[in-house]
Amino acid sequence: MLGGFAKSLFGSSNDRYVKSLKSVTDAIAAFEPQLQALSDDDLSQQTLRFRERLENGEKIDAILPEAFATVREAAVRVLGMRHFDVQMVGGIVLHRGEIAEMRTGEGKTLVATLAVYLNALPGKGVHVVTVNDYLAARDAGWMGQVYKFLGLTVGVIVPNLSDEERRAAYAADITYGTNNEFGFDYLRDNMKYDRAAMVQRPFAMAIVDEVDSVLIDEARTPLIISGPTDDKSELYMQVDAVVKQLADSDYEKDEKQKSVILTEDGTENVERMLEAAGLLQGANLYDFENTQVVHHLNQSLRANKMFKADTDYIVKDGKVIIIDEFTGRMMDGRRWSDGLHQAVEAKEGVDIEPENQTLASITFQNYFRMYPKLAGMTGTAATEAAEFYDIYKMNVVTIPTNVPVQRVDEEDEFYKDTQDKFRAIAKRIGEHAEKGQPVLVGTVSIEKSEMLSEFLRQEGVAHEVLNARQHEREAHIVAQAGRKGAVTIATNMAGRGTDIQLGGNLEFRINDELAETPEGAEREAAINRIKAEVAAEKAEVLAAGGLFVLGTERHESRRIDNQLRGRSGRQGDPGLSRFYLSLDDDLLRIFGPDTLFAKMMRNNIGDGEAIGSKWLTKAIETAQKKVEARNYDIRKQVVEYDDVMNDQRKVIYEQRADIMDADTVGDVVVDMRAETVNAIVGDACPVGSYPEQWDVEGLKEKASTILGVEPQVDAWLLEDAIDPEIVEERIRTQADEVVDTKAKDLDTETWTGIEKSILLQNLDHHWKEHLAMLDALRQVVHLRAYAQKTPLNEYKQEAFAMFERMLGNIREDVTRTLAFAQFRVQPQDFGDFGALPDLPDFITSHIDPFSGEDNSADWDAGSAGLLTQTLPPLSIPQPDGTAIGEDPESWKGVVNRNAPCPCGSGNKYKHCHGALV
Repeated sequence: MLGGFAKSLFGSSNDRYVKSLKSVTDAIAAFEPQLQALSDDDLSQQTLRFRERLENGEKIDAILPEAFATVREAAVRVLGMRHFDVQMVGGIVLHRGEIAEMRTGEGKTLVATLAVYLNALPGKGVHVVTVNDYLAARDAGWMGQVYKFLGLTVGVIVPNLSDEERRAAYAADITYGTNNEFGFDYLRDNMKYDRAAMVQRPFAMAIVDEVDSVLIDEARTPLIISGPTDDKSELYMQVDAVVKQLADSDYEKDEKQKSVILTEDGTENVERMLEAAGLLQGANLYDFENTQVVHHLNQSLRANKMFKADTDYIVKDGKVIIIDEFTGRMMDGRRWSDGLHQAVEAKEGVDIEPENQTLASITFQNYFRMYPKLAGMTGTAATEAAEFYDIYKMNVVTIPTNVPVQRVDEEDEFYKDTQDKFRAIAKRIGEHAEKGQPVLVGTVSIEKSEMLSEFLRQEGVAHEVLNARQHEREAHIVAQAGRKGAVTIATNMAGRGTDIQLGGNLEFRINDELAETPEGAEREAAINRIKAEVAAEKAEVLAAGGLFVLGTERHESRRIDNQLRGRSGRQGDPGLSRFYLSLDDDLLRIFGPDTLFAKMMRNNIGDGEAIGSKWLTKAIETAQKKVEARNYDIRKQVVEYDDVMNDQRKVIYEQRADIMDADTVGDVVVDMRAETVNAIVGDACPVGSYPEQWDVEGLKEKASTILGVEPQVDAWLLEDAIDPEIVEERIRTQADEVVDTKAKDLDTETWTGIEKSILLQNLDHHWKEHLAMLDALRQVVHLRAYAQKTPLNEYKQEAFAMFERMLGNIREDVTRTLAFAQFRVQPQDFGDFGALPDLPDFITSHIDPFSGEDNSADWDAGSAGLLTQTLPPLSIPQPDGTAIGEDPESWKGVVNRNAPCPCGSGNKYKHCHGALV
């Protein structure tokens, strides 16, 4: 009570913070008259002056008022748009590395130019992150006019660019792109074999548009680069046939966790069916030998019993295409991980594509935390303020609107079931459309969109449906959603990137209606006619009450509801919003109040009857908070587990960078060999043991197969003063001599190239295997809780031990490869270690480790980034340590098909001797 009184008297902490920035906005305004007096050339020279001042030691905050005023004046001259004072406040907030919460239509895109320009002045580069490629290209072209006028360079990262184009874009002062493109470029850079081939430069600052979507909604899903594994289509189809025979009593669904488990009876039934199909080894489904079958069974259960067509995915042109749960868009080319997508393909009877193996991964949390300065902007962030601070150390600042909001938010209406609710919605929509008020209807799935569409057809209401099936027409439908009497049904309206303008969008109407009309008097007259029609229609829509936003269901996140509401009442326009709910809604059914409440509601509400109360609205909000808290816990868990991998990732990537940057890596290789010898001798000759207790035969065998030497250990044992240190020193000397002899046959530059390549290839191979083992460990470590152990602590300990073993294996393999590799110098020039041959296609994906969902992936050609380095003709050791022979027949199955042919032709093996055998 006292807090509420203090707040009404002094304002909230947010209000006080915004008020404190008035002195800065006043200082910005003071520069405006003198900048208005400058010519275009003089104004564009401001950038050089600012850079000189920074080089002379002046702080960036000191030039903020004048720099912001310069951008404001440049925007007026180039775009005809002048920043409002509240937009200046937003720019200051972004510059300070905080989140600016600004309502829809308040000009966030223009606000970003202030902080972007100021932070680009030092020349270290600013990344502007958008949620899709269309917005990245649009904003780079639109706002890029201001930057270029002021003498800054602008780049944009979109799919299918070459490495040279990406490198040029990242070298620009300002780079626009999506979170996925930035993240995947980082991963690809750290898979390359040459520092000059990397496209990104060190990070300085990132400004994230729709920051809640990028850093909250997508934060559960790591970015993953993967490659295909063996085809198991037949197994998926066999298991799918078994699952489809199960009765409802054979399994239990947990819709909160999106998981399905077999009951005891179900397990017995499955065992009998799998045995009959010849898929079960032994009699017990959970025997170790059946691990793979159990994995496929679990994924098939989820695909058949939990994932729904037209809600989670659609089938189009014989392919299963994921529908993004937040935007309702088709994620063409995206795939669920861990065999789930293949299980859905088997369920739908379409062609099954192979699974993939992880080659590199990172979460958005750890990627964006690498930026020294991170800022963001969105229309809805306050509900997640605690998470933004906990994970990213970013405060959320709510920026006041330039004009007071006039939208009326009505209380929710409750109905007994979906049919009653949709009948009432269709009737209400018809009433508002009839009086000329445009209506935007938000649904949560394609299925619900089409159901409502049918109800509206019965009512005779003309309408447009915007969902994954109409993806191509999206911008056109949204642009005209504010026309008089327009009714638009949208599946998850968030992040559409196109403002709904009352009376219709002038630009879209001109493009659509006058596409065939050539330039001239006729076109000008038509444009003036359309302008007059739009202005008249806007006046009618305003008189009818502005845009009416109607939600057919509450989303599990309050932010998504607020985003939908925010489409109405932009820039001081009038508007109306209301949500319609029923007891069949997923949120109420899964997370809502207990069943007693549901029974009371069902028993006390008649057919078609609606009730509404603040208590019910509060109950819904409580349910949403529960879900938000649960989702935060999941994201936090992802971070905690990925932090373990992130520490290891940093070590591996730093080692790769050190190897690429080093003039010579001989010391690294010698140290690895010494540590390998130390490990071999340490195993065979434990400290404190007597020579007669040593494993001499084991020592000789390892020295032979790993080091390529034959130590005379039997003779050494006859010496009186022999000890493990002497044995280690002698074997190390022998091993060094073997490699030194090979190095003398080649020039220093070539030998260094060979050592670097062998180091990097072994590092990458073992890191890839380590990632697969960590994934497997994370999936099962929760079972340790049954033994009263903390899964996260167990994961940390196991992961550390696995990392230590991986480093030991890398040292051993590098040593073995150099000991047994045979090099034959060819007359042609093979010294160009920058030549980068093509690799097969790799897949970039964005996988949720808990639900298996993938909300961002694409096919990515090897030539776009993941490349290997050409080596001189090199004989690859066979598994037993012996080198391959001269006969090309012996190379079959030993030499990688994409590796250079051992004959020294310079061609790939598959295009040379590999094509002959």
